[in-house]
Amino acid sequence: MNINSPAHAAPTVACTADPVLFDATLYPHRSLGPVGFAVLMGLVAAVGFGIGIVFLLAGAWPVFGFCGLEVLLIYVCFRLNYRSARLFERVRMTGAALTVERRDWRGRARRWTFQPYWLRVAMDDPPLHDSRLTLSSHGRSLVIGDFLAPEERAELARALRHALWAARAAG
Repeated sequence: MNINSPAHAAPTVACTADPVLFDATLYPHRSLGPVGFAVLMGLVAAVGFGIGIVFLLAGAWPVFGFCGLEVLLIYVCFRLNYRSARLFERVRMTGAALTVERRDWRGRARRWTFQPYWLRVAMDDPPLHDSRLTLSSHGRSLVIGDFLAPEERAELARALRHALWAARAAG
């Protein structure tokens, strides 16, 4: 796993009564940061309103309003995209349980718990674009990391398998 990647955090190890064997927080990747967004919107607004002013001076004043509407629509679409970036998943495993917590963009949380000894991690190898990382145990299954790139999902699957192996060896 790439520790510096915004898509996820690397597994950590801690010394507690029940040691944490794996702990990763997964975030959707956003390639455009706040400064880049401000620069892009400034350029879009300058071009849009510049074209609108040319049409306004030529007597086609309705075009100016549509240029402003276009800039507003691009801004709203980006804001909706950034809002969905609030989603995250946390995968944490101790010797006793693997817990997946998923928070959606509204902040609502869901939690699933699996017993590591019986847990199976399934992922296509080599990973394809539509490959899914699935955790299965006792007839229940859960897909995690759907928003990650295929290579990141494969890396997460390898790290989870390694942590499961360590949990089974310790138990």
